[in-house]
Amino acid sequence: MASALVVSHLKKDYGSVHAVKDLSFDVLEGEIFGLIGPNGAGKTTTLECVLGLNTLDSGSIYVCGFDLLQKPDAGKELIGAQLQNSQLPDTMTPRQALKLCGAFYKTRGDVNQLIERFQLNEKADTNFASLSGGQKQRLSLALAFVNNPKLVILDEPTVGLDPKARKELHELIAEQRKRGVTIIFTTHYLEEARSLCDRIALIARGSIIAIDTPEALIAKSKVMVKIKLRTSAPVLGERLSELNHVLSIVRNDDLNCIIETLSVNKTITALTSYLDTQGIELVDLQIIRPTLDDVFKTLVNAEGSED
Repeated sequence: MASALVVSHLKKDYGSVHAVKDLSFDVLEGEIFGLIGPNGAGKTTTLECVLGLNTLDSGSIYVCGFDLLQKPDAGKELIGAQLQNSQLPDTMTPRQALKLCGAFYKTRGDVNQLIERFQLNEKADTNFASLSGGQKQRLSLALAFVNNPKLVILDEPTVGLDPKARKELHELIAEQRKRGVTIIFTTHYLEEARSLCDRIALIARGSIIAIDTPEALIAKSKVMVKIKLRTSAPVLGERLSELNHVLSIVRNDDLNCIIETLSVNKTITALTSYLDTQGIELVDLQIIRPTLDDVFKTLVNAEGSED
């Protein structure tokens, strides 16, 4: 599959601050790609370089095969963007906004179709100031698609929305992917990224620390196994610690044990086998799998420990 965006060895400094450090990634055609990281991680600077709103110190950016350094206009024609805190004049209507923004592009979508596509029919001729938060976000999303782009950047599009409005926007975003549009998506809601994104790049301190599908990132992370016993188990912690798939024994007292493991099946098999040989009854067993938020925190902390 071809790449809609290729970022290679991107660097950007602000004086002594290294905002982006030798950052490389590619986004495949037709996928939703999440760029996830805390404030100050380098996400916004990276996206600004892709959009031509910021100059890169070194590296290269290709959009659908066009080198943005050599042919910036050709590349920009293929990109749509919804940025944070975008505002319009209070008296401007969605229809007027779509017509105005479309006039800046050689290729533009039909305004009526965009109004229908992004569920703005009832508010198409209503002043911007009177729109709800969800309606403003739908308009912002429609404006990102006004030039029939191949690649769309959505920078935290659901921030501040209530659960119903967020779900509606998720459905609209997923629908655009079905139309063949490639989407780069940033969010602070990591479980949102898990449900929407095909792949995720986790970024911290200007560098990418992991790229994979959400499920693969979670699968590589430790799982907690929590057990409760009827009677105490002699040397249980010692036996489990000898297993190469057990990372640590978080807790081990007479009747309770919490185990960090990379292989739930192997750990539970070894655990139950030992308890069976000792004639000890297992009262309760819980498997606590990590969330994407847990994975991210673990990776960021590990990255920080190397500084």
